Amino acid sequence: MIQLDQLTKHFGAVRALDNLSLEVKEGVVYGLIGPNGAGKTTAMNILATLLLPDTGTARVGGRDVVQEPRVVRQLIGYMQDFFGVYDGLRASEYLDFFAAAYRIPVARRSQLIQDLLELVNLPDKGEVYVDTLSRGMKQRLALARCLVHDPPVLILDEPASGLDPRARAELKEIIRQLKHLNKTVLISSHILPELAEMCDEVAILDHGRLVTCGPVEEITRVSQGSRYLKVEVIERAQELVAFLNSQPAVSGVRVEGLSVKFFHLGDPVQQAQLLQNLVTAGWPVLEFGEVRRNLEEAFMAVTGEEGGVEDGA
Repeated sequence: MIQLDQLTKHFGAVRALDNLSLEVKEGVVYGLIGPNGAGKTTAMNILATLLLPDTGTARVGGRDVVQEPRVVRQLIGYMQDFFGVYDGLRASEYLDFFAAAYRIPVARRSQLIQDLLELVNLPDKGEVYVDTLSRGMKQRLALARCLVHDPPVLILDEPASGLDPRARAELKEIIRQLKHLNKTVLISSHILPELAEMCDEVAILDHGRLVTCGPVEEITRVSQGSRYLKVEVIERAQELVAFLNSQPAVSGVRVEGLSVKFFHLGDPVQQAQLLQNLVTAGWPVLEFGEVRRNLEEAFMAVTGEEGGVEDGA
């Protein structure tokens, strides 16, 4: 449903996209993951026909975004990282305005608007002024606006940014409903664990390049020759960091309470030797073993980052 082939885009001396190629199948919720400057928004703006690529091609539903922009705009619903709602309008008037822009017949609009408000869990907000809605409600209203012309593809740029936990949970449920409606959803974020819960497949971008892509479970298993281990101790977890950093094949050490997690590039024999070294050095080890990675830890592994990814816009 979405195809990017060797897409490149420069802004002056900055290469925002570097020969980016990926495919998104119909009916899939697909996540673009990466820190600020990774190229997520640039790729989405090209797909939304708002930017022209320097080289390469982008297609939505088989239609070229440069050659057939008007057709592509009918195939997509695009939600930018700011909601773009208009103060001074009621929620129903806001949706009616965009329905008119898409030439939806007047006779159909009333039921359409009510159906959309139901879908985004705002059934009783039709007569409420937009500027009185909470941020989460405005976000859901903006999502409803993307759906007025019933597009098969939704492109959502950082839709969860700035939302409280309840609003984020509501967004996840709406994404699930859209998947059941066979919508293809391309969604970007660097709130990585949340994308793991929403997406079927993900692509990790870094400095405009595709680092890796595939099903969420596959990406979280990506080891790049390493295991992700945890040592839990009775005390002195912070001091353990220096010891682990002095050991061979250890990288990405970080502390979580009395647990210390890290990547280990060695084989099982070397892993057993590391445990032996810990015990011999007198560290009070309560637990030692491999842990299941979340999406953020997989990102750190495949990009070579030893710190976390910022949780912000």
